[in-house]
Amino acid sequence: MSHALLFPNSPRNIGETAVSELTRKLRESGNPEELLKILEDSPVAFLDLRFTDLPGRWHHVTLPLSSVRSELFTSGVGFDGSSVAGFKTVERGDMVLLPDFTTASIDPFADHPTAVLVATAAEADSRSPFSRDPRIIAAKAEEVLAASGHADVSLWSPELEFYLFSRVSYAEGPSGAHYEVFSDEAAWTHPELDEQPGYRIRRGCGYHVVPPSDMSFDLRNEMTLHMQKAGIPVKYHHHENGAPGQVEIEVLPESLIEAADHLMLAKYIVRNTASQWGKAATFMPKPLATESGSGMHFHVKLTRDGRPLFHDESGYAGLSEKALYFIGGILDHGRALAAITNPSTNSYRRLRPGFEAPTNLFFSAANRSAAIRIPAYATTPDSKTVEFRPSDATGNPYLTMAALLAAGLDGMERRHDPRDNGFGPFDVNLSSLPLSERNKIVPLPSRLEEALDDLERDSAFLTESGIFPKDFISVWIDLKRREAEEVRTRPHPFEYDLFFDC
Repeated sequence: MSHALLFPNSPRNIGETAVSELTRKLRESGNPEELLKILEDSPVAFLDLRFTDLPGRWHHVTLPLSSVRSELFTSGVGFDGSSVAGFKTVERGDMVLLPDFTTASIDPFADHPTAVLVATAAEADSRSPFSRDPRIIAAKAEEVLAASGHADVSLWSPELEFYLFSRVSYAEGPSGAHYEVFSDEAAWTHPELDEQPGYRIRRGCGYHVVPPSDMSFDLRNEMTLHMQKAGIPVKYHHHENGAPGQVEIEVLPESLIEAADHLMLAKYIVRNTASQWGKAATFMPKPLATESGSGMHFHVKLTRDGRPLFHDESGYAGLSEKALYFIGGILDHGRALAAITNPSTNSYRRLRPGFEAPTNLFFSAANRSAAIRIPAYATTPDSKTVEFRPSDATGNPYLTMAALLAAGLDGMERRHDPRDNGFGPFDVNLSSLPLSERNKIVPLPSRLEEALDDLERDSAFLTESGIFPKDFISVWIDLKRREAEEVRTRPHPFEYDLFFDC
């Protein structure tokens, strides 16, 4: 029997228009009491609280709506912070979750109607915000920006790149390790999985292909509709370069915390929609050795009193001095930033020449090998943004954007013009430059361990502003060094191919 028959009040049976309308009413509620009244008058049966750990994964706890009172928003729900990566030690594990009533949406995948609220972690005794909660760090970044005098709002537009596979198998243990993926679109798809003979995509030839070669068009439409109903402003979606199912969904500009909240929700929607269609979605930076990796580019601009600050018709690529200083700060701290924006060992398998991923710290107009690209098609004051291209989805979006903002603000404080420090602009293919010139350009780290070393040397721009708590740096580096060591000490399957017969 289908879930629809078992649970006639599921979101799939509330009606698409009703779900959108309910989400709108919840978002417009003026206080927790009003929100709860709207929920009580709806088919919703459960309230799901979602929160983000330090590495950037969502966790949740679910309450029957009948047991929820307005005190929830000030008293919170208890949880074990020692079981959450990067939070607490076991002897001081008690914490509480405080939901944000302005973040409400309806979960489109729950059989029983469920409303979702984003929550932040707080100390159990005082209910004061937990300083290492990623959402608290992001909020601090917004506060520091508003108090800086340079700008009062930062607006962020992320690009979600990911692969859709028809089947995935992987395992790791003391006696073996393997991974294997299958894609209906790839030219190398196994014959037994052939469902659309003749419409395979050649390696590196997937960019903007149309159906029938683009086999996930309708799936992406459904993902987009789910996102829009949840209040996520989607710009567009399309097939990406990677032949075996690489796609992209880009989101319109929002404030830092809104963008991060919506990125977490969007990844949830992508994975669950794909699962319903019998697919597996992965945001891994480099799931396939011979295909393009998946980044998470961020377009950013600053405003003050509603006025955009990054545009100057007479400047290079239409950039203002403030924009150049912002870029200068990011590039100056670029190697340390990589430890936060690219915090996995897999990140550095993507940051290699030949796949449109940046490997050097420079800026340029329209150059997609640049760490910071100035989109050539953005010519008006409102559209002028800078695009940070190295980052990927293994980064926690709250931390990635907070760190980029901290670096940009540091550049503005120091009036750090990137043109005076060897960061470009380079409007040429770098391979055409003499080797002596190329060697002057600062490279991105080539391994996670390198990036962590740089963060140890260069972290004051994160902590002295008050955006990141001082203990964040040591906790983050320890967490990531342990991950890197776990990968480093395991034999790679390719090593068997290379060395088994030595």
